Amino acid sequence: MAADTIEAVVQADREFILQTYARPDVVFARGEGVYLYDTEGQPYLDFVAGIAVNALGYGDPDVTQVIAAQSAQLIHVSNLYHTAPAGKLARMLVESSPAFDKVFFSNSGTEAVEGAIKFARRHARTHFGEGKTTIVAFDGSFHGRTMGAVAVTAREKYREPFMPVMPGVRFASFNDIAALEAAMGDDVCAVILEPIQGEGGLRVADDAFLTAARALCDQYHALLVFDEIQCGMGRTGTLWAHTSSGVKPDMMTVAKPLAAGLPIGAVLLNQRIADSIHVGDHGTTFGGNPLATAVAGVVFRKVNAPDFLAHVRQISSYLDESLQDLAADMPDAILELRGRGLMRGIRISGAAGPAREAAYAQKLLVATAGDDVIRLLPPLVIDTQHVDAAIITLREVLR
Repeated sequence: MAADTIEAVVQADREFILQTYARPDVVFARGEGVYLYDTEGQPYLDFVAGIAVNALGYGDPDVTQVIAAQSAQLIHVSNLYHTAPAGKLARMLVESSPAFDKVFFSNSGTEAVEGAIKFARRHARTHFGEGKTTIVAFDGSFHGRTMGAVAVTAREKYREPFMPVMPGVRFASFNDIAALEAAMGDDVCAVILEPIQGEGGLRVADDAFLTAARALCDQYHALLVFDEIQCGMGRTGTLWAHTSSGVKPDMMTVAKPLAAGLPIGAVLLNQRIADSIHVGDHGTTFGGNPLATAVAGVVFRKVNAPDFLAHVRQISSYLDESLQDLAADMPDAILELRGRGLMRGIRISGAAGPAREAAYAQKLLVATAGDDVIRLLPPLVIDTQHVDAAIITLREVLR
């Protein structure tokens, strides 16, 4: 059996790879633009984008050029030494928002959340002594799979098999100011939330809720942490999803689209927190390596360009109008539209899993968020023709 046949690849996966994913029996061989192609050359319109990772689609020439150039020069030396790409990327990230002064690089989003948790507790210990260690998170939250990140993730299916997880976490109702007020106290060192929940069903945080969270954190001398791992980097039509609220967090975690698929994560933080962190308090072997940060620098410059963000806003409006029309035509099938920009959720009357599989059978890739929400996370470079094609398929799937 040839090593690259679908059967051989699937068999090797099942025999040698830990089975933590339920994958369809397809093998993708290449990508171009907003399409993935399987080993038989069949195109799939991608409205998952590697779970919001491939913001520029596939085969972006600037990305492939910098990968080739940087990999020929230097891939890794560890954080024992300086390299230019990390400093350049850090400067761009810091200058992207008046809220931040420093950056810590990691390998992934969950590691960025772990770093933010540690920094919050270190800051609280430095300024307030022991006992101020509680973190407030929210129902519907998803912050990652490692033990600290899963501790601030609300869904039991991610937590229960690994109990006990990290202690010192309280959950409040998302978008419920009274519930957040009740969860606060002098023991709280941080509040962590997603401006738009991903796994939690594409629920958008109200501006009033974010404003209240900022005020309560100030009142209780706690840090406000925004998780923009999925909703950040242009996906809402602004560089960061929280920007339109006018609320400034103390820390922010970013990851998924930052390096076009190469592993990277980052914690952006203000100087107040940075002053509490000392040499040896935290570290990473691979985080911020020159290859990932060089690629991320190219991605960041492209996404942060005014014309690019204007395109995202324009195509987001078109997608919104198209979804509104679809929902109006199918009131029994579509119960609610959620999300913002190119991060959209369709809550349906049935289970989302079968709908996702039906779309896949028609070569449209979509994701789910919970039991009844279809999640759309297309590359930010989609155009109206791609929206039209996706809507046609969704109409057939949900009929």
